[in-house]
Amino acid sequence: MNIAYILADPGIGVFGSKGASVHVQEMIRALRHHGHTVTVFCVRRGEKDGTVLIPEDLLDLEVIDVPRPRGRGAEREQALRGVSDDLLAAVQAREFDLVYERYSLFSDAGMRTGLPLVLEVNAPLIEEQAIHRSLTDVATAHRLSVAMFEAAELVSCVSGPVADWVHGLAPQARTAIIPNGVNTARFLPAEPTGGELTVGFVGTLKPWHGTGILLDAVAKAGHPWRLEFCGTGPEQETLELQAAQLGIAHRVRFHGAVAPADVPQVLAGWDAACAPYPQADGHYFSPLKVYEYMAAGLPVIASAVGELPALLCGRGLLVEPGDTGQLSRALDRLAGDPALRAELGTAASGHVDKHHTWNQRCGDLLAQLPVTVRS
Repeated sequence: MNIAYILADPGIGVFGSKGASVHVQEMIRALRHHGHTVTVFCVRRGEKDGTVLIPEDLLDLEVIDVPRPRGRGAEREQALRGVSDDLLAAVQAREFDLVYERYSLFSDAGMRTGLPLVLEVNAPLIEEQAIHRSLTDVATAHRLSVAMFEAAELVSCVSGPVADWVHGLAPQARTAIIPNGVNTARFLPAEPTGGELTVGFVGTLKPWHGTGILLDAVAKAGHPWRLEFCGTGPEQETLELQAAQLGIAHRVRFHGAVAPADVPQVLAGWDAACAPYPQADGHYFSPLKVYEYMAAGLPVIASAVGELPALLCGRGLLVEPGDTGQLSRALDRLAGDPALRAELGTAASGHVDKHHTWNQRCGDLLAQLPVTVRS
């Protein structure tokens, strides 16, 4: 098939470094792996500062961008409607068999092309936007979302809770649960570092990721773990101050934003990795970082939330959300048991390679498309 991939969200660069950008790139790779041609229509190619770092295997990817929205609040939301019109016009100037759109507030471009539509939904954006940012025209956001859910041949939801949210708005929507995955050709298990034990975290530094809890746990652990953060975000300054106050700043490293192509090299220098979510309620996402940790052969310590208990059963250590004591004890357990670290890491890498690659995810998605739009 000749596929138009629409990315209308101005906060996500096709070649950016955060998890959403990784998801975009990996789905494009997987669609191409399955023999399809992909053209991307977007608002942003790279990071906010204009940096565009294109992976070598995507240098031949055709990317067509339209002007970014301006203004704030209601003005910006209205501008997003204009962006949707611009993307629609760009897609309609070409011939495609299928539209794949990443769900974005105020965009209905995919629905208006008249082509079969796969809509990828990664979060309940109406609620998320209202809580964490601002949402002025709730009625229009709701109306367009429902229309897109109902029009799509298939709504690809990253988790069960997201699918439930979609059905709550559009009961007749045809959904499929397609969790995140990992590119096991990029993340390969590495040999133990042999130096100071290092635990790491990958992701945007935001409050709901529990990174402050991880700092506290490292400070309380009996073993003097080093801690690395691969990624940046609004919490970085707070975390740097917290590390200083805890007296462990000399054992903490902030890598800042790291290009997806360079993340495997960072993980290769770790002995364990963590996903310390602070609470179980509202956990609707599929943690991309955990799949990458596992593919890298790292023993994982994670909060027992969402899909993680099933994913890490026998392949990682689970702790109660927000429990600093359990987290620090888990770190000490790994520090004192190299055989356990190796056992968990080997089990994790083998499991994701067999069951959770992006190519497998894409194959699951394509298998659920109506026969009329398959090729």
